[in-house]
Amino acid sequence: METVQQKKRVLAIDIARGMSVIFMMMIHTMLIYGTIETQTKTVLGEIILWLSRGTTMFLVSMGISFVLSRRQTFTAVCKRALYILAIGYGMNFLKFLVPEFIFGGLPEAFVSAYGLKSGTLETGVFFLLLGDILQLAGLTLFIMGLINHFSKSKYVPLIVALAIISISKELSGFRIGIVGLDYICDLLFSNQFNVYFPLFPWSAFILIGMFLGRWYKELNENQDVFFKKMLFVGLGFIVVGGILNFSNPEYHFGDYYHLGPGGSILLLGTNLVLYWLINLVVNLFKENNKVFKLLIFCSKHVTSLYVIQWVLINWGMYVLGFWQHDQWFVLSLFPVVITLSICVQLVYNLTKVLLKAKWDNRNSNELIANG
Repeated sequence: METVQQKKRVLAIDIARGMSVIFMMMIHTMLIYGTIETQTKTVLGEIILWLSRGTTMFLVSMGISFVLSRRQTFTAVCKRALYILAIGYGMNFLKFLVPEFIFGGLPEAFVSAYGLKSGTLETGVFFLLLGDILQLAGLTLFIMGLINHFSKSKYVPLIVALAIISISKELSGFRIGIVGLDYICDLLFSNQFNVYFPLFPWSAFILIGMFLGRWYKELNENQDVFFKKMLFVGLGFIVVGGILNFSNPEYHFGDYYHLGPGGSILLLGTNLVLYWLINLVVNLFKENNKVFKLLIFCSKHVTSLYVIQWVLINWGMYVLGFWQHDQWFVLSLFPVVITLSICVQLVYNLTKVLLKAKWDNRNSNELIANG
């Protein structure tokens, strides 16, 4: 999910993804620290609820960036998929198991919200295997690797995405009744909150991004034409998704994390139009302004920042509690969480540079000694 080397960077995509990283930090802060009333009955809560729909923008960006990446071989994509999955489960370990078994136990209110009890093996296994956006990204990369290996047509990922969207609600909750294999089913089709982003339908958003990325390359990387076409596709999706949602809102958009086809198509359309708007804004300003630099930094380090902010927020429950604060306190936490996360990322980057320099220096000395 990190930004990769591109032939020509699409600045609006970087800015959109950077914005989605900032939004996610705010959303997660609200979800952990805000009271239920704060989340559901305040202006800030309503704003954050709508910002959470920006997850789609984040996923579409991933698909576009995949196409522009130089790492296109099936083997390289599969290695990347395994790496992302390892990071996802490693994050779960840091985010849940470290506080559960080292810090003295996750807050009881937090654990009971999932219908579990603190300190049990069941709770440990549940949180270690919790399906989040990184599990979705890793699994979807395998699908993208297969598509990339067998077909270069831009329509293949589009057709696969629309097929996934069309059948997801009917497959939602499907299990075969065998322990272990049921977990795989949940990663694919879950209708519960042991998996927040099941492959069906959420992988479709990444695959739509893959379709757009291939379309962009076919247009010889003409960004003006690309974003205009994205606008028209987005408007078409909004019309279709809107009609479907109007016909049966509960089925199509009743559960944001487990959407029906109408909800998926409407979200996709809305976010494609937002991409067009972001591109308009980006073209009005110089690329080297401080806000853009911050957002590009977040875009480049999206995976590690995602892990860092979640770990900081979850560990912060031991200081600030869970579901205990009003909207003004939560609002004051936004800059704190964002700043801390970026500072940890900067320290991590500096540490990597210093270790690499030390390693290179050591190798050079060994070559001289053996010369």
